[in-house]
Amino acid sequence: MPIKIDSNLPAHKLLENENIFVMTEERAVSQDIRPLKILILNLMPTKIETETQILRLLSNSPIQVEAELLQTATHEVKNVSKEHMLKFYKTFDDIKNERFDGMVVTGAPVENMEFEQVDYWDELCRIFEWSKTNVYSSFFICWGAQAALYYKYGLKKYQLDKKMFGVFEHVSLDTFHPLMRGLDDKFWVPHSRHTEVRRGDIALIKDIQILSYSEKSGVHLISDMECRNFFSTGHSEYDRDTLAKEYFRDVEKGLDIDLPENYFPDNDPSKTPEVKWRSAANIIFSNWLNYFVYQRTPYDLSTLWQEGKGKWEIFTYQATEEEIRILRISR
Repeated sequence: MPIKIDSNLPAHKLLENENIFVMTEERAVSQDIRPLKILILNLMPTKIETETQILRLLSNSPIQVEAELLQTATHEVKNVSKEHMLKFYKTFDDIKNERFDGMVVTGAPVENMEFEQVDYWDELCRIFEWSKTNVYSSFFICWGAQAALYYKYGLKKYQLDKKMFGVFEHVSLDTFHPLMRGLDDKFWVPHSRHTEVRRGDIALIKDIQILSYSEKSGVHLISDMECRNFFSTGHSEYDRDTLAKEYFRDVEKGLDIDLPENYFPDNDPSKTPEVKWRSAANIIFSNWLNYFVYQRTPYDLSTLWQEGKGKWEIFTYQATEEEIRILRISR
């Protein structure tokens, strides 16, 4: 997918070096198509690394994507320059009158705190509420997923006895679901978290379903029944060395941290980790963009929410009986 981003963004050069098609503004405006507008709410302290990881995954499809980076105004960013944030990031006040085809919300290293204790929680809730009418489909990652599940459904998170840390094998619980199309019977996903959501709690909420699961790391992908909101407890976007960086960082701090599971060859941290989650990551994000953003969002985003009707318009897309059976969408 040609992805349109500012040519001065650090990710631009990094992705070009990987032979990923990054489109300039000048070329984008010459094409007689409307790109998908995707908002990325980046809550991670490693802004540049995370924005590059997400943009890389959004690039793997034949559709043009226009990405917008969003930060929370109520939290002071310390790990990246103010110049970078001012130049490339917007705040909610900047975009609250806009509409987007899709939104990605990243994780954040605040999971040991209660949701309400996070300094930008109120602002995040406003963004979640705004997205109901201004974003067609959203994809939430790790703590971002836990936060959205708590806000939307009151789903609690639970503290783990020790950090879920490593790359774990998963299986699909609904192999016919379009988000899961193309995945192997077993696929790998990195996890790095101290908390979890539980399968039994999710089963009590009729409006959401579990799509994939791991015997070791638990619930992975969750969807609402309208397939407008997707929640991932893992980090499919991670680079080869992301878990290694987290491990060595904690070792240097003197923290009690285990080696990430199924990651370093022979459990030897001096060896280069083998990537075994990249293909699954690309499939999941490509399926989300194709089936749940591109094929369903309206061409004219100003019609996204029909004021006064109190409902979403699904526009010209009509699900087949088989899709309705598979997706269990209530129209």
